[in-house]
Order: sequence, then C-alpha cells, then structure tokens
Amino acid sequence: MAGRWLLLASLPVLLAGISDAAWAQSAGEAILNASCAGCHERTDGGLARIKDQRKTPEAWDMTIVRMMQLHGVELSDEERSALVRHLGDTQGLAPAETEGYRYILERVPSVFEDPPTDELGAMCARCHSWALVALQRRTEEEWLKNMHFHLGQYPTTEYQALGRDRNWWEIASGELPPDLAERFPLKTPEWTAWQQREPADLSGKWRFVGRDPGAGDYEGVATIESTGDDIYSVTLESTYTDGRQLEGEGSAIVYTGFEWRSRITLGEDETLQVFAVSEDGNTMSGRSFLAAADSIGTRVTAVRMDEGTSAVLAASPSHLRAGETAEIAIHGIALGGDVSLGEGVIVEDVVARDAETVVVRATADADAANGARTVSVGDADADGLLTVYQAIDFVTVEPSYNIARVGGGGGPIPPVPAQFEAIAWLHGPDGQAGTDDDIEIGAMPARWAVQNFDDVAAEMDDAAFAGEMQANGLFLPAEAGLNPERPFDTNNAGNLKVIATVEDDGQTVSGEGQLLVTVQRWNDPPIR
Repeated sequence: MAGRWLLLASLPVLLAGISDAAWAQSAGEAILNASCAGCHERTDGGLARIKDQRKTPEAWDMTIVRMMQLHGVELSDEERSALVRHLGDTQGLAPAETEGYRYILERVPSVFEDPPTDELGAMCARCHSWALVALQRRTEEEWLKNMHFHLGQYPTTEYQALGRDRNWWEIASGELPPDLAERFPLKTPEWTAWQQREPADLSGKWRFVGRDPGAGDYEGVATIESTGDDIYSVTLESTYTDGRQLEGEGSAIVYTGFEWRSRITLGEDETLQVFAVSEDGNTMSGRSFLAAADSIGTRVTAVRMDEGTSAVLAASPSHLRAGETAEIAIHGIALGGDVSLGEGVIVEDVVARDAETVVVRATADADAANGARTVSVGDADADGLLTVYQAIDFVTVEPSYNIARVGGGGGPIPPVPAQFEAIAWLHGPDGQAGTDDDIEIGAMPARWAVQNFDDVAAEMDDAAFAGEMQANGLFLPAEAGLNPERPFDTNNAGNLKVIATVEDDGQTVSGEGQLLVTVQRWNDPPIR
C-alpha cells in the first residue's frame, strides 16, 4: 500500500473512524496542532502554508497521506479522518467554487477537460487533471511554493514532453503564480458568505430518482437520521422500471456544510456516493458508484420530502413516439391533481397513483411536433421531462470515448469495466447532427458490438482479445498479463470501435464510439 493509492483506501477513509461525532468535531484542531506544528511554523492566523490553502476533503486527505508517507507523520485512521474533517470544514470550498469541476470528485469516467489556456493545459493538466488545480485556493506566495514543490518532488518535470518544449521553470515560477492566484485566490466573496450560513440538518425522508445506464430508470425513498454533528445513518428503498427492488443502508458525513460522502450497502454491492447539497439544504445531486469499480455508476437527484412541498422529479420512459400510446410513470413528491404531459399528448387514463408516483396511459398525436414537454401534476411541474418525436434522426454512443483496463490474472488490481449507453437525438432547427440545437430524445435499448478501431487494431485483432461486450452495453475487459496467442506475446490491450444499433418502429439507426482497453492503473488518488 505504501507509495500508491487505491480507491478503497481513499474515499471510504473519509467516512471511517468517526463514530463519536462530538470527539471528531473537537479533535481535528488538536490533532492539527499536535501533528503538524512540528514542521509548520505558527504564525498569525494559523500554521504556515496550511493556513494559506483551501481544498476539498479529498484533496486534504491527499495532502495528509503525503505527509504520512514522505515526512513520517503518524496518524491513526480515526485521527486522519478527524483532521480531514476539521480542514474540510474550516478551509474548504464554497458550493459555487466547485461548480464545473465536480466530475473529478464524482469520478465520472472519460471526461474531456478544457483548461482555460493552452499554457495551463501544458504546464498543469499534462500530468493530472485540470480539476485538481481548479479545486484549490491559495495565496500567490503559496502557488509559488507549490511550483517549488512540484520541481523538488518530480525533478524530471521540466525535461518531459511539453516541459522541455518551453522554459518550464521560468513560466512556473514567474507567470503561473499570479495567474493562478487571480483565478483561484485564497479569499473570495463566495467563501466568506458560505462561512456565515446556518448549517442544515439533513435528517428526514428524501425522494430520489436516477438512471442506471446498465439497468434503466429507478426511484425510491431514503431515510436519513442524524447520529451527531453532520454524521448520518441512511436507509433506502429503490425500485427499477423492470420491477426489481433494492434496499440499502449505510452511513454518511457532510463536510463543509454541503459535501455529502456516504457508503451504502445496496443489495449485494458496496456503493459510494459523492453528492453536493444545495445551499438551502433541500436537494442533493451527484453520483453513486461501485466501491470496487468507480467506472460503474449513476447520477442521482434527491429532494427533501417536506410536508406541504409538491414536486415533479422524473418521467419514465422519458420519450414517446408520435402516434403511439404508452404507460408513463411520473415520480415526485406529494403528487395530486390533474396530469398534463404537454401539447399534443393526451392522457387517456390514470392507471395507478399515490403521493409519490402517478402512472398514466398517454397517446401522442400522430402529427405532434418534435420536442420536449413540460410534465405537470396539479400545481407541480418540471420542464423537459418528456420528449415527443416523429422519428430518430441519429444515435450517439455515450460516452463517445471510454477507457477500460485489464486486470486480475493473478495480480492485485481488478479489471476496470466500461459502461455505454445509446442516446437517440433529433436534429434541431439547423437540420444538422452534433450542433448546439440538437434535441435529446433519451436512452434507447440497443444491440451492442465491438470491432477493431483501425488498421493497427485489425492487425493485432484487438476485438478478439481485449474483452467482451454484454447485452446491456457493459464491456468486460480481459485478464492482464502476457498472452502467448497474440503477436509478441503482448497483453490484452486494444483499440475498439463500439457500435450501438437502435431499432424503433421499423427504423434502424446506429451510432459509434471508441473504447481504449489499456493496462492497470497503479496510482489512483482520490482526485486524479
């Protein structure tokens, strides 16, 4: 374990060892003074360097582990967790400061980043994500010290590709600190305002909805109970569109007043949740994923079920072909009153209803216009939950580019699968695919296949060795290790074309994506 990160040794430790919430709330500052003051000088406002930074809980945990590995700091799991909590609460980020970069905390696979300048991309994002930079706040002096740290810790940095192509140190020490200090300063109005807010108690019942790319839409209710300051127990029940039901229970902690981190045993799976709580404490959204395979996950939206609050959250299925009749389930909170699915859609009958779900049989007019509709039940409504379409214009494979990793084969690192979904679309007013005015119809059942991506892949016959595509769009990579059946005894890596074929009312439409099956990831920090 020493010298490298595994996911199971990172995010869950943020939840471990804090069964006594009162102890954790008071212990963090004492641990900081006892374990850190030996190296960090006491100054006005706190310990040198530490006081000049703000980060997410995951980033603080990375810093603490580096101190443990490289500088001999000795901390138990309980002390480490309490220290992360103290620093995350007192020197974290405000919700507005994490917007646009939460994908890295949620471990969303295969995100293409776009650093604000080419220079910042070359100087920073060639080795780690740009989000790792953007989720920190420092003084200009501290940004400069960070540059010194990089060169001291990684002395070959300025000689690597994109480093030796420029005056790396001159740029890093002269241009970057003031630039980064302006973009990501230590003191911000957002953080000042956030520190003055009243913390929200998240106890109560919460209604949640989501879509599992491999299993379909789901909805359910979670019961959250406080067991101490910002510590919660969680139980939940969820139901999928195919009727499958799952129950779960676990625990959660909230850092910085809005950073929800939980570990839930859901059915037979251990899952982790990284959510952002809204500033009013009434909604949560984020990603839930398998603890053992973070590439497999789902986006979740949850809303507090306060008495007297009515809300429409989701419609399943989320699309209806013109001229067809289907049963549509509307999920929400305190649903009462008449149901409307928008212009050109007739609600024929209410099949079933309760306060949380209304199932209707609805027909879209044969000449109904393409586009999204507002779904309403009584006084509650939500825009864009149902899309009516005449015919599918094109299909995309999402993500369009994905990465799987070989593993197992007697080694310690398990394989990393890749999940795909077929999304149907309408051309927008410009009649072109892939432009900003395209209209998403939604996820569709598809036939899945993989082929060699190019001539090089064909020569190595990657499609025959790299793994297998399942019927639900889940790709399972092959085992790691040398393969004597391949040229040069190479491993089972490969470059594959992923093909989804959708059949809808006699229409056949296909989309393509790319999958790179590569080697194991041996270094997997909480923020990549």
